Amino acid sequence: MTGVLGKWWFLSLLICSMLLLSPTVTSYPAESDKGRKKVVHVLEDEFGAVIVQTAPGKVVTHRGGTITLPCRFHHEPENVDPSRIRIKWTKVSDEFQFQDVFVALGRQQRVFGPYRGRVELERAGPGDASVIIHNVTLQDYGRYECEVTNDMEDDTGFVNLDLEGVVFPYYPRLGRYRLNYHEAEEACKHQDAILASHSQLHKAWKDGLDWCNAGWLEDGSVQYPVAHPRDQCGRKDTPGVRNYGYRHKEDERYDAFCFTSKLNGQVYFLKRFKKVNYTEAVKACVREGAVMAKVGQLYAAWKFQLLDRCDAGWVEDGSVRYPIVNPRARCGGPDPGVRNLGFPEKKFRLYGVYCFRKDLVNSETEATQALVQSSSVFTTSTQSI
Repeated sequence: MTGVLGKWWFLSLLICSMLLLSPTVTSYPAESDKGRKKVVHVLEDEFGAVIVQTAPGKVVTHRGGTITLPCRFHHEPENVDPSRIRIKWTKVSDEFQFQDVFVALGRQQRVFGPYRGRVELERAGPGDASVIIHNVTLQDYGRYECEVTNDMEDDTGFVNLDLEGVVFPYYPRLGRYRLNYHEAEEACKHQDAILASHSQLHKAWKDGLDWCNAGWLEDGSVQYPVAHPRDQCGRKDTPGVRNYGYRHKEDERYDAFCFTSKLNGQVYFLKRFKKVNYTEAVKACVREGAVMAKVGQLYAAWKFQLLDRCDAGWVEDGSVRYPIVNPRARCGGPDPGVRNLGFPEKKFRLYGVYCFRKDLVNSETEATQALVQSSSVFTTSTQSI
């Protein structure tokens, strides 16, 4: 009997020791922001806790802009050596793939891949882990993780970076439903865009986008927005975003929904006394010190420059289009948008041309950043920070 009691006493002591030594995770509600509460996750152990706070909702900018991804932290207790604090920013995709952005340990810092020359710590005071992204690109859109570590303690917060922009449907000269996921991704990229996210397509639908052909989105799903229900577009009495779910990325073929943002340049219709064929259109833009506009650039000009022309013109992919901000008679219908006349034979001299010219200032900035990236030398290895 004494042996049994001894075993129970030893087991109870072991369990109590494990409970005392194991870290506990506690969630503390923070200040509300427009009625929404953000939760700060805290990892506590016998050494204390590190607490990370990030902004609820989204931070919004546009391509070419500068934006701060806010992240602050503090320790409990505060007796922490700043040189032992590690700050790491990572971009997280919907498929839980991680892309390193920035890491710092004390005075040592490293910026990764396409973020080199564009990302820096804000340094607004003690406890500030915010980073500033300069010359924001379309690919910067998405979700970011801010992780702060101090020896045994760490915590993370998330920031969503959104871009002002426009969603547009796209299909190539070959026709509709010809693109698998990877081809759709390349098609958008070639038109100065990226595959749209579900939230971007949903916002475009709320703004009136109506398209009855299904297209790929960046998460691998296939959807399409219907603002004006009709028989051939699914449920005829219900507007909404129709969703086919996640499809096989290699074998199945659809159109694409692309997303683009503000331009680092200007799109314009080249005024000429005579119409040109496609080859002549290319040369005409080059003589202007420009290039033929891509489809995404024409949409961005329509959205942000308020480009409004009732003149059909060639664009880079061989299609003929024109942008209408203020609908009027004989300009293609009652709604604003970019009209698409399809892909005529390139030999026809029936149209004008839309050209794109980069901003000189932005071109010089991009060249400087490319030089910084190519000449960057990091003496500290990734493992050490």
